[in-house]
Amino acid sequence: MNVPEKPSIEGLEAKWDEWWEAAGTYRFDRTRPREDVFAIDTPPPTASGSLHIGHVLSYTHTDVIARFQRMQGKTVFYPIGWDDNGLATERRVQNYFGVRCDPTLPYDPNFDLDALDRPDGDLAAVSRPNFIALCERLTAEDEKAFEALFRLSGLSVDWSYTYTTIDERSRTASQRSFVRLLQRGLAYQSEAPTMWDVDYQTALAQAEIEDREIDGAYYRIRFDLADGPGSAEIETSRPELIPACVALVVNPEDERYRALVGTNAVTPLFGAQIPILGHELAEPDKGTGIAMICTFGDITDVTWWRELKLPTRVIVQRDGTIAPPRWGESGWETATPEVAVRAQAELEGLTTKKARTRIAGMLAESGHLIGEPKPVRHAVKFYERGERPLEVVSSRQWFVRTLEFREELLERGRQLRWHPAYMGARYASWVEGLNGDWCVSRQRFFGVPFPVWYRLDEDGNPDHEHMLVADEARLPVDPSSDVPDGFTQEQRGKPGGFVGDPDVMDTWATSSLTPQIAGGWVEDDDLFARVFPMDLRPQAHEIIRTWLFYTVLKSHLEHGVLPWTDAAISGFVLDPERKKMSKSKGNVVTPAEHLEQHGADAVRYWSASARLGIDAAFDEQQIKVGRRLAIKILNASRFVLTLERQEGAITEGLDHSMLVQLAGVMELATSGLVEYEHARALDLIERFFWGFTDDYLELVKGRAYGSFGSGAAGSAIGALRLALSVLLRLFAPFLPYVTEEVWSWWREGSIHRAEWPDPKEFEAASADPAEYQVAAWALGEIRKTKALAKRSLRTDVDRVVIRETPERLKILRGVERDIAEAGKVRSFEYVEATDPSVEVDLAPQD
Repeated sequence: MNVPEKPSIEGLEAKWDEWWEAAGTYRFDRTRPREDVFAIDTPPPTASGSLHIGHVLSYTHTDVIARFQRMQGKTVFYPIGWDDNGLATERRVQNYFGVRCDPTLPYDPNFDLDALDRPDGDLAAVSRPNFIALCERLTAEDEKAFEALFRLSGLSVDWSYTYTTIDERSRTASQRSFVRLLQRGLAYQSEAPTMWDVDYQTALAQAEIEDREIDGAYYRIRFDLADGPGSAEIETSRPELIPACVALVVNPEDERYRALVGTNAVTPLFGAQIPILGHELAEPDKGTGIAMICTFGDITDVTWWRELKLPTRVIVQRDGTIAPPRWGESGWETATPEVAVRAQAELEGLTTKKARTRIAGMLAESGHLIGEPKPVRHAVKFYERGERPLEVVSSRQWFVRTLEFREELLERGRQLRWHPAYMGARYASWVEGLNGDWCVSRQRFFGVPFPVWYRLDEDGNPDHEHMLVADEARLPVDPSSDVPDGFTQEQRGKPGGFVGDPDVMDTWATSSLTPQIAGGWVEDDDLFARVFPMDLRPQAHEIIRTWLFYTVLKSHLEHGVLPWTDAAISGFVLDPERKKMSKSKGNVVTPAEHLEQHGADAVRYWSASARLGIDAAFDEQQIKVGRRLAIKILNASRFVLTLERQEGAITEGLDHSMLVQLAGVMELATSGLVEYEHARALDLIERFFWGFTDDYLELVKGRAYGSFGSGAAGSAIGALRLALSVLLRLFAPFLPYVTEEVWSWWREGSIHRAEWPDPKEFEAASADPAEYQVAAWALGEIRKTKALAKRSLRTDVDRVVIRETPERLKILRGVERDIAEAGKVRSFEYVEATDPSVEVDLAPQD
């Protein structure tokens, strides 16, 4: 036994991190059969900036379970990846280096970032290969910082199993999945209206879109009827889309307008004749009850356009500005083409917001604007990372079939064990609300490219109907630089030659394969069979609709199974005032300073105290409680391990009683961890520990020193050390550093490879747990009297009168010796009573 004179929690992280790495403490044993494996689909954090305190909270939740399962005898497959491709990384690289990607520029092998010309502070244009190199450079720096922070946090991941979502393994898996879906007709390409971010210049999937309340206005506008006198009035928040209007729509049950259905109206300013149609989605109580159908203002427009088989007039370009006029061309018929061209020319090149203001003035001048615009605050669609409202743009995109599998995906959600259980409702609500197939293509640069090329006809136009798809054996490929089979590089971009698909995959198309990527799908069949389907998917609740849903979808389509059996869903971390943290508010808490100031165990204690699914407020005071707990474990352990008397057989009733109570705590804590209720388990263990140090240690201290002979001392020391062994192992998943430190004083190997406490360790303990409870209660009352009198706890007590029930008085007589020793009591009196009380007569002060 090697117990330090003055133990300290300072420096434990560096000491034990190095030892764990050298000893391979957390190394996955891939020789064990599947039933001995606990596999975790660890979330790959987005490598585009810095980690915040919420990461430490949620990853600690996972780590507690990993450590528990390891001590339960499982070999834990606990990899980690970095999500480094996608829009977030591109935007960070643009801002960090002051560059933008221009795919028309050639690769510069002598690229010098410092030599770039940035006139007037504009972003410097660089080629796609040079831009990707900058993305890789910056994410590599971020990933090093992330790893250092996760190591400092005490995560027991196996650092030999790492990946990035843009590395060769991930690109291969993503492209393989796509090729197989394409071959089965489950992936397809279509020219269709899609949600479009005009700043990021890319299409988006439904899951990446959120509603935000913004200020706007409703404009009441008169449409003259084409078939006779009269007019129809509509209210719209987007009058700039009038040139894109292809119909008016009313609810067929709305008696006010039933006579208008089947007639025609004329668009103000542009003179285009449009039908007035009926559709059940038109809302009689919204505005005037008559709505414009434009191509396209929102998703409802898309539904109307598709179901009513309407023509297309698109005026909003991909950059969010109004297109040049085409009036008089096919599809753009009008009775007054010259007037229409002049009207749209005034809007051409303006952003939709500026065009809205301009056309409102034009409508007022023409007499079609009725009254003043009415201010309104309404919900508008935004990209979750975007700053401007989304537009609906018609473009060629790749999709994965989703809607036709809705019922099967709902059933997968019912099969999954959710922690907490109510999170399953969020998944079901999302699946039930799907309104389209998954758009998986993005018009960006730093991502996994589609392994597809297109033949060019004699005019140099791509033939999208007869694509050239890479063979699986060639993957991964980059069609912007690689050549399809049967062609040469010289044929790229030339008539009769080929061109590569310019798009990249949505980052979720790769992240949805994290179980397959980490588990070695196709590339390592032996490993994959041992870890897939996995046991646990831990993640935050806001990405149930994206990461979790898409992973279930991909696994269902490719493997016909759930990708894991359990999903553990963490909540957000809020600031101390319970407001969501954001950089713009300046209330984001960075974890490094707290880890360094208070220690990893203290921060982990705060993290593990938060329940799954519940948003937790950041509380530095609770971190300080965790630090005090770690220090108390050190000091109490030192006391127990430096007792000089010999450890002996446990014979005393009080010792047995304490152990019986500890056995109950162990059973409940184990059940809590099995059920992913780590916060409940920690609370149970901690409450027992504080009672153990405050009450039991004090009750048996004198006996352990030999006050009542060697046998009684041996019983106390034996119980103390058995309890310490059990408590250290119970605390180990939560406080890995301090428990490892104490374990090393008197045990071989790592506590994190030790067996989880077993009921067999308490087989000899047979006593009434009330014995420990009543002894602690009586001693507590004696100490409280001394404290209220502002006397030392070592003050002698002349007499203690205890009033209690006969049953409890009998128990108290059996532990009188230990209470007297701990409380310095000279005599006891016992009085039968229904209302318990303790009367304490302190010895006079000198």
